[in-house]
Amino acid sequence: MSSNVETKSSGLSKGRLGVAGIVFFVVAASAPMAGMTGVVPVAAVLGNGAAVPGAYVFVGIILLLFSVGFTAMSHKVTNAGAFFAYVGKGLGLNMGVATSFVSVLAYMTVQFCIYGFFGAIMNFTFTPLGIDLPWYIWFVIGWLLVTLLSLFSVEVGAKFLGILTSLEVLSMVIVAVAILANGGPEGWNFQASFDPTLVFAGGLTGTAGIALAFAFASFIGFESTAIYGEESKDPKKTVRRATYWAVGIIAGLFAIVTFAMMTGMGSSQAVDQILERSDGLLDPAAVLFSLAGEYVGPWMATVMGILLITSLFAGLLAFQNAGARYFFAMSRGGVLPSALSKTNGRGAPSGGVWTMSITGLIVVGLFAIFQLDPIANLFYWLSAVAVLSITLVEILVSIAVIAYFTKNEGANVWQGKIAPALAAIGMGLAMYLIVARFNLLAGTAADGVDPTLPESAFQLNAVGWFLVALPLIFLVIGLISGLVNKKENSSLTSDMMS
Repeated sequence: MSSNVETKSSGLSKGRLGVAGIVFFVVAASAPMAGMTGVVPVAAVLGNGAAVPGAYVFVGIILLLFSVGFTAMSHKVTNAGAFFAYVGKGLGLNMGVATSFVSVLAYMTVQFCIYGFFGAIMNFTFTPLGIDLPWYIWFVIGWLLVTLLSLFSVEVGAKFLGILTSLEVLSMVIVAVAILANGGPEGWNFQASFDPTLVFAGGLTGTAGIALAFAFASFIGFESTAIYGEESKDPKKTVRRATYWAVGIIAGLFAIVTFAMMTGMGSSQAVDQILERSDGLLDPAAVLFSLAGEYVGPWMATVMGILLITSLFAGLLAFQNAGARYFFAMSRGGVLPSALSKTNGRGAPSGGVWTMSITGLIVVGLFAIFQLDPIANLFYWLSAVAVLSITLVEILVSIAVIAYFTKNEGANVWQGKIAPALAAIGMGLAMYLIVARFNLLAGTAADGVDPTLPESAFQLNAVGWFLVALPLIFLVIGLISGLVNKKENSSLTSDMMS
């Protein structure tokens, strides 16, 4: 390919993104419509019922605490491989490399799992219309479109995601406002949804733990703000503002819309209503869609069905962009082959894009070849691995922030020590809950075990324990790579440590 189209580069396109552009990438990655239709009903029935909105508020507070130290580090490091650069600054080169391996595992698995969900939803949507294609054909179609769009300049992706995300959020806000204005069968009941005694009822190993684990899973992707620092107009200010906006929007959206859903069904009847509307959780999306049809009109339910598909596609594109930039940064730092740090004439990290795409084609293709289910296997297995991986990385980042600002200036006590310490504790709690409820999140309970029961915590089959171990395996592989590959150290020092 000619040099004006694709070149080996040490930098991405500069000054392309503002706060709004980055926020669109991050909110799209959280796929709020998919979370609201697929996660919330399950979290309410198996978790803390009408108190699910409070679980999202609690998780949002923990992630805001994480954001304090995270954004303080963004003033010291501007790198497309944000997390591993931050850990490298605070805990040393080798831990930075180890973190990079876990980070790419997180972004690959979350994108690949969404491909399974996307393929299944497309098959479910279009088969009644006479277009009966297997889920893996829809995956290939989505894969081609995502690869193509991710090769354009980053602001093209931001504009595209901006349109999709705005429509998605707007539809949910309209439904929420309509329900809250009506008041539902019982009126607003803030106590049922936000009283801490109800939010944490059942204990962390019981129903409250289930709800919180699902809530943590809904926020994956918010941390990717710093990945776009190199392409932002003013990295020191843009990343900080985009992070707080992203966390606020995601937490606020989930809290308000879930509260409206509980109000629309009646807080005291919420669990029974969810089971009735979703046919016993076989069709969880029907909960929000039926409320939309009831309080706004049937047309809104139809629109939201379409927006669920666009939500998944937006998530695919967002994680493709995030993962591609991680591969770019790792390659530029000498951790991976230099070919992966190529950028094309539009300033997109083409080496990283093709790495994400080819790996996705192989992994998802294997699930199709072995006839594994796109939802029960591909989506649930890999989404659980992704959440566990990103939580591990966030714990390491919080510790790294404390270590860095203990030795260096640039943050006050709150930013550099207290907030990240509280965040590390909170993320440690998240890690515990995710592992404890991994059998439910991933569908990998041991034989004869009902994962919905409190006493089933930590009871996994062999596949479940392997998936739980994957982030640690990647961490160890990365650590060994950092220890034995001395050649990379000079590149890392001048790049991600600068």
